[in-house]
Amino acid sequence: MPLYDFRCDTCGEFDAWRTLAEATDPMPCPGCNTIAKRIFSAPNISLNSGSLSRYSKEPRLVKKADRQPSTPKHSSSQGSRPWMISH
Repeated sequence: MPLYDFRCDTCGEFDAWRTLAEATDPMPCPGCNTIAKRIFSAPNISLNSGSLSRYSKEPRLVKKADRQPSTPKHSSSQGSRPWMISH
């Protein structure tokens, strides 16, 4: 449910949680009960909160294995034409 901002001419600004279905319905002021106008404001996003800090770190180091890769158990073909299957 989104939080909408409203402005009453008498009491000032206030906010209210409303469903998306109620977004266009008139909102009465909680103080004087007159119809308030909906105002549009920028979203409250804090870039300094550290929530994005996990993306700004250096990449973590993945250790390489010290051993060599094992040879495959089944080789594909020993002939000069590896795409051909012998019968």
